[in-house]
Amino acid sequence: MTTDARVGRVILASQSRSRRRMLEAAGLTFEAIASTVDEPKLRGSLEASGADCSPDAIARALAAAKAVEVSRAYPDAIVIGGDQVLALGARIFEKPSDLAAARRHLLELRGQTHVLISAVVLAQGGTVIWEYADTARLAVREFSPEFLDRYLSSAGEDVCLSVGAYQLEGLGAQLFERIDGDYFTILGLPLIALLGALRARGVIET
Repeated sequence: MTTDARVGRVILASQSRSRRRMLEAAGLTFEAIASTVDEPKLRGSLEASGADCSPDAIARALAAAKAVEVSRAYPDAIVIGGDQVLALGARIFEKPSDLAAARRHLLELRGQTHVLISAVVLAQGGTVIWEYADTARLAVREFSPEFLDRYLSSAGEDVCLSVGAYQLEGLGAQLFERIDGDYFTILGLPLIALLGALRARGVIET
C-alpha cells in the first residue's frame, strides 16, 4: 500500500516513536513534524471554560489542536494528529517524568482496571476534516515489588514515553491479566479507522 502521489504531503503532527512505527509498518509515506501545542495549558483552558473534560473529549481536543496547528503551517497537506489519555476512575494520568514517577504510576495501576482513549484527527488548511476516538480497558495484575523492580530495570527510560509507563509491544505485556480493546488503540493510534479514512479521501490506494 502506498500514498497516492496526487494527494501531496501527508504529515504526522507528532514525533511519537510508536505512532511513526505503526504508520511506517502499514506502508504509509509521510513526514513527522511535531506540533508545539502546550497540552497542560490546553487542558486547563478546557476546564476553565466549562467544556466537556471527559477523557474522550480531552483526547479529541488535543489530537485536533495538534493537527490543526501543523495544518495551518502546511495548508496543502493532510495532517494526522493523535493523542492518548489514560484514566483510572476520575483521575487522568500524565506521562511519567522519570523512572521513579513510572514506578508510582504502576503501583497505583496495580490490581486495577483503567481505560486508554486514543483519538486521531485529520486536518487540512487549519480545519478538522475527520476525527475518531476508541477506548480500551486494561486490567493490571497484582505483580510483586520485585517484579516491578526488574521490569523497570530492563525496560529503562523508554517506559517514560508511554502515558501508562508500559509498552504493550514489549515487556509491558507482562503487567496485565486482561485486555479488552484494539491493539493499535493501546499503542496510541486507532490505525484501522485511520487507514479507512485515508482511503475514503483518496490519500492511499483503495
